[in-house]
Amino acid sequence: MLIGAIYDCALDPGLWETMLIGIKEMLRAHNASLTMIDLIDGRASLVKTIGIDSYWLERFPLYGEEMASWERLPALRDMPLDEPQVFSRHLTAEIQSQSRMLKEWGEPQGIVDSIGLTLINSPTRQAHLGLNRHRDAGLYTDREVMIGRILVPHIRRAVTISDLLDMKTLEQQALGATLDSVTAGVVIVADEGRIMHANEAARRMLDARLPILSSGGCLTATDSRIAEELRKAIAVAQEDETLLPEAGLGVPLGKADEGAAIAHILPLARGQRRTRLVPQATAAVFIALDATPLPTELGAIARMFGLTPAETRQLDQIMAGATLRKAAAALEVSEATARTHREHIFAKMGVSRQSDLVALVRRLIPPVRRPNGR
Repeated sequence: MLIGAIYDCALDPGLWETMLIGIKEMLRAHNASLTMIDLIDGRASLVKTIGIDSYWLERFPLYGEEMASWERLPALRDMPLDEPQVFSRHLTAEIQSQSRMLKEWGEPQGIVDSIGLTLINSPTRQAHLGLNRHRDAGLYTDREVMIGRILVPHIRRAVTISDLLDMKTLEQQALGATLDSVTAGVVIVADEGRIMHANEAARRMLDARLPILSSGGCLTATDSRIAEELRKAIAVAQEDETLLPEAGLGVPLGKADEGAAIAHILPLARGQRRTRLVPQATAAVFIALDATPLPTELGAIARMFGLTPAETRQLDQIMAGATLRKAAAALEVSEATARTHREHIFAKMGVSRQSDLVALVRRLIPPVRRPNGR
């Protein structure tokens, strides 16, 4: 039920506060915060907090630089994207004893531990969910870490799509007019991928038969392997949305020479808000194609182009503007190894220069741009 309610938040951002309360109670947290920051203009497009007094909320930004330095620590930097960051486990005793943030912000509130969930981590956008633990509840245990692993892929998808769509307009306009204003392709499908509605961007893709096409009125892809993955993801969305992270989290639809694209799937078969979108609909499929991108993390791009974990870390360094020497130092490898990783990335992604690589990735994960300029 909680996971289904998370997906309802994608269509109604006003539900996020209620959702945070549910997650906070499940993890026995003292307070919770959900933030999404546009790194290009510094704008916070989504900020929700539960249980944090206004005084402490106003002081929180004072410790932003210190917390950003923690992200560069190997123990946190090299963690898988879906792995919860637990301060009591991943920050050394020395760092905890010297931390101004923990001493000045955490201790006066009785906070003894925190879990951080990374939702989006791209060169242009970052989104995080943080849950702080009071001393009365003790440190976080394996139970809470396990729950965090289960929830984070669902929250990530809901946050990503919520940021793309201003669903408040859906209460005032027809579905077609609303979705046609979205730059990404959006296809509403029923069982077996039967197409019920496609916005203008998706119709252009279907007409071009790239990267998606209609076969017998059902949504599919040009590559048979990808088509099967897409079909399975849509089926999972209908049957059991709690399993969706195993399929449909950044389905790669095609490589650069075919028009690089990634699909994200929002289940619609359940939930009060989602079932109101289109009766009998199973899922909404969001398709990002070059100049019409959907914000995502490098993990989906790595899947699309078959990058290894080491190559993905190298790509992250490149997108952060690191030189080959700095990337090698950050990754604790030799310059020769870093150069080899870079050449493999170039070959797999079909580019010959670093500037072309950066341009390609930025086309896939830029800031979301809405018609109203928000």
